[in-house]
This record gives sequence, C-alpha cells and structure tokens, in this order.
Amino acid sequence: MNTRIFGKTNRFISEIGLGTWQLGTVWGQPFNHEEAMNILNAAYDNGITLIDTADIYNDGNSELAIGELLKQHPDHFYTVTKCGRGLNPHIAEGYTAENMERFIDASIKRLGVDHLDMVLLHCPPTDVYRNDNLFTGLDRIKKSGKISDYGVSIEKVSEGLAAMDYDISAIEVIFNMFRQKPLDELFSKAKENNIGILARVPLASGLLTGKFSKDTVFGSADHRSYNRNGEAFDKGETFSGVDYELGLQAVQELKDLFHTDKLAPYALRWILMHDEVSAVIPGASKTSQLLSNVQAGELPPLTDEQMSGVREIYDRLIRPTVHDLW
Repeated sequence: MNTRIFGKTNRFISEIGLGTWQLGTVWGQPFNHEEAMNILNAAYDNGITLIDTADIYNDGNSELAIGELLKQHPDHFYTVTKCGRGLNPHIAEGYTAENMERFIDASIKRLGVDHLDMVLLHCPPTDVYRNDNLFTGLDRIKKSGKISDYGVSIEKVSEGLAAMDYDISAIEVIFNMFRQKPLDELFSKAKENNIGILARVPLASGLLTGKFSKDTVFGSADHRSYNRNGEAFDKGETFSGVDYELGLQAVQELKDLFHTDKLAPYALRWILMHDEVSAVIPGASKTSQLLSNVQAGELPPLTDEQMSGVREIYDRLIRPTVHDLW
C-alpha cells in the first residue's frame, strides 16, 4: 500500500483508507459486529493504516469495533473520528468547546485510547466556521493532550476555505468524478497551508461502482431511497447530489471511456491522481468491497486522455446541476 504524508501532522498514512459509516452493515440494517471485525482485520492485512469514523456511526458501535482492532495493533493505525452530529437539535449554537470535549471524551473511551489522533467537526452548520470561541476551545483541548490534531468535515467548499483561518490540520470533503469543485480553489489553498485532504464519498454513494441500473431497488431505510432531494440531511451526501438517472448516463460514458464495467477502482484511482489528496476513504459493508477498493492502488496512473475524458463528461453532464451548490 502506498503512503502519503498527512499535511502538517507529518504522519504517513495509507493513500487508501477505510470509511466506517456502513461498517459491517448495509444501510438501515442492524450492526453486524462479526462482519465489522472481518473488514477491519482485512484492512490491516492489506496495509491500510488510516481509518475514518464518527461517534454516531452505528450508534457508537463502529468506534467500539475499531477499539478492539487498535488493541490488537496499537501502533499500526491512524484513526480519524468526527463529532458534533450527536447534538440534538443539530444547530450551530450547540457547537461549544464544552460539548465537543464531551464528545471527544466519549470517543476516547469507546476507542480505548488515551487520546485521539485526529478529530473533525462533523459537517456542522455553516455559521460554526466563524466561531472563534469554538476553535480557541479546540486549541485548548489539543494542548491538554486529548487530541493530537483537529480539522473539519465539510459540505461546501466555502466552509473549508473559512476553516483555514484557524489552526486546522485536515479537511474532509466530498471529492469524486461527480464532485470536482474542490479543484477550483480548495485544494490549492490547502496545499499552500499544508493541510491534509481526505476525500470522502469517493464512489458517490455507490453510483460510481457501475453496479446500479434504473431497476435497482434501495431499501426504505437506505438514504439512497429517502434522501435524494435532501429530505433528511444534505442532498449532496446522496449520489453526491447528482440526479440518479443522469448519473447512470454519465456512469455508462465513464465505463466506455475506461473499457470496463467495474468502475470503482478507476474512480478511486482518479482521485489519487490529485497530489493534494492525502487519502481516499471508501466505505465497506463487507470484506469483498474493501478488497475491491484496495485494487485502485495497484492500477497504473491514468492517462492524459482518460483524465481529460472524465473532465469532459463532468463538464457536459454533471457540472450544470451540482458544481455551484457545494
């Protein structure tokens, strides 16, 4: 597994990490601890050193499972966790240093560690990115030794640009073949400030695997069924905000471009072609998906023709409806 330096943390991490939103389960189904541990152990066996999680994933069970893995391999993994979405209601006023420290303490306990490698604010309301008191509080928590570094997980590029006014070490952002706006300004400014970039939702909720069709049925508890128009949370989290049938059209053109029906490794390799990206963090609900993700690191660099082809498909089909929204 290739590694990259994670911004100002000066830590080397695997360029392909593991996202754990759906660890050991499919959307809307109960958490399967045995399958979660199978996936986590496969991550170790395949050289993955970066794990991304959040305190709310699977009601805390993702962190608990990761904690078991960390106990087995205490010096192998760099763990990024997120906090803030557990606020009820989830409003900007709830993002106080005191609340974040409470969440941090709970994550430390679930993960079974004495401090967190990295904590990210978990897609907070936009006003939070101008909260001087909160970021001053995070600096205090960092000095206390409870966290080594902190950063933000964002919905909008403008939020990441605002957050760079503070001493953040990382930005987690949706970046994939269907979400290319971060290339306009965010990546260059992050590089200038030595801030690590984690590319989340890299397969556009599975759309960029190439496995879906017009006849695919998603369960009623699956956000790909109930959140296509942002009914439950930000629309951009579901298929990266792309209309499903338009996305299928673009996916077919991408398959033709790469001469394959197995698009996922190429979609991940496309992300890794951008040096500003520290790591890409695809999720896995079963071990076979993790093994497929790892294959992206084994592909040769994409050609100039392939890169320009992806850009042309994006500019023609996707850009008009999503580029300016996030």
